[in-house]
Amino acid sequence: MFLSLNLAIIMKQVNEVTTDLQYDNAVNKCREIFLKKTNDYGTSWRVYRTISVADQIYIKAKRIQNIQEKRVQKIDDDIEGEFKGILNYAVIGLIQLDLNEGDPDNDWEEELNLNELLKLYDEKVRQAKDLMQNKNHDYGEAWREMSQESFADLILAKILRIKQIIQNNGKTLMSEGVDANFYDILNYAAFALIHLETV
Repeated sequence: MFLSLNLAIIMKQVNEVTTDLQYDNAVNKCREIFLKKTNDYGTSWRVYRTISVADQIYIKAKRIQNIQEKRVQKIDDDIEGEFKGILNYAVIGLIQLDLNEGDPDNDWEEELNLNELLKLYDEKVRQAKDLMQNKNHDYGEAWREMSQESFADLILAKILRIKQIIQNNGKTLMSEGVDANFYDILNYAAFALIHLETV
């Protein structure tokens, strides 16, 4: 009994380390793309309002869902690339919420300094990872047994929630706000990328 209990504890610790490494690897690939696109386009996304960020994620998740259903695609961009885009747009959504908060006139500086931008990116990812670790503690990494299709569906559901919250002028009676949905989207995209690497 004692030996099996110790083995269970060791296996839990190994799984936590594995998840952390896989999560960091998935996010780092997205961060690399984010950096390259920032080099190409600057921070042109600063003009996006929250609904526009949500729509960008919606388009990508809807495309993933369509490819999964039809089992054929006519454009070369693969599903993995779409999930990476979703993760980066979720980070953008979170950054935008922070930078535009308390600025009703949207009188913000369009171009962000690269060092400042990377600090913001890393902070949002760190907060998402903390959330992931807390949820994994409670749910026991149930996401590992989920299907790839579920991640696309969950992301779409979160986008619909964001749109409804925006229609309600940001007010909710019992639910979490827009930021919580962006954090969940970020983590679902990371889980989907881990799945794609390990299947």
